Amino acid sequence: MTTVGVVGLGNMGSVLAANLIERGHDVVAYDAGGARCPAGASFLGSVAELAIRAELVVFSLPDASASEQVARDIAQASGGRTTHVVDTSTIGVAASRAIDEQLSAAGIGYVDAPVSGGVAGARARTLSVMYAGTDQACQAVDSLLAGLSDRRRRVGDRPGMAQALKLANNFLSATALAATSEAIAFGLSEGLDMETMLDVLNTSSGQSAATTDKFPNHVLTGRYAAGFANSLMSKDLQLYLGAVEAQGTPNVLGPVTASLWARFASSEPGADFTRIYPFVEGS
Repeated sequence: MTTVGVVGLGNMGSVLAANLIERGHDVVAYDAGGARCPAGASFLGSVAELAIRAELVVFSLPDASASEQVARDIAQASGGRTTHVVDTSTIGVAASRAIDEQLSAAGIGYVDAPVSGGVAGARARTLSVMYAGTDQACQAVDSLLAGLSDRRRRVGDRPGMAQALKLANNFLSATALAATSEAIAFGLSEGLDMETMLDVLNTSSGQSAATTDKFPNHVLTGRYAAGFANSLMSKDLQLYLGAVEAQGTPNVLGPVTASLWARFASSEPGADFTRIYPFVEGS
C-alpha cells in the first residue's frame, strides 16, 4: 500500500483515517487544531511534511477556504511526493474546479469526492462516496476510495460534478428535514403521537430519510447526535444557492430552505442539525 495522508481529523476525517488504517494503508495525518490521530496513524507537524511523506492525500475539511489553503501548501511543498488529492469536503463547484487547476499546474491529480451518510455511515462503511475526475486520476486513487467506504460511485469525468450532486443531495436532505419538522409539529398539535406518525409516514408517500432515520433515531429519542452541525448545513445551502444562480436553473424552494437554516444556525450555532425540529416547533 502507498502512504496516504489525511488532512482534517474532525468527526468525519478521523473515522475515514481509521477506515484506511483498517484496510491496510500506511496513514499519516495533520489537523490544524491538533486533533488526535486514530490508533495506527502518525501525526505530522505540517501540511508540507505530510506532502513529503504521502503520495495520496485525503482532505476532510470544513469549507472551501480550508481546502484551497491546504491544496496550496501541498502544491508548494519543497520535495513533496504527493501525486493525487482526494477531497471529501463539501466546498462547492467553483472551488473544486479552482483547486483542480491549482494542483494540475503542480502536476498533481485531483478527485472531487464529497461524502454523504454521516459519521455513523462512515463507521459502518455505508458512507456514500460520490466522486468525479479524469480516468487517470480516478484509477490512481481507486484503492484509497475503496479504503474509505464500501459504497462508491463515479458520477462524472471532471471535478465539480460530484460537488454539484452533493449540494443537490444536501438541499433535498435539508428541505425534507425542515418539512418533516413542520408536519410533525402540526400532527402533535392535533393530538397525534410522534411514534405513530412516523410508523404511518414510513409506509406512506411522505417517507424520507428524515422520517426513517433522523426523527426515529435523534428527535424521537431526544439524542440529537447525528454528528453534522447546523452551521455546516447552512453553509452547504448557501453553496447550493450560489451554484443554482450561476447556472440559472429553477430556484423557488432553495431560498426559503436556506433562509430557515440560516436562522437556525444563527440562533443555535454549532447545534446538531437534527435539532431543526425543536427550532421549527418553537418558531
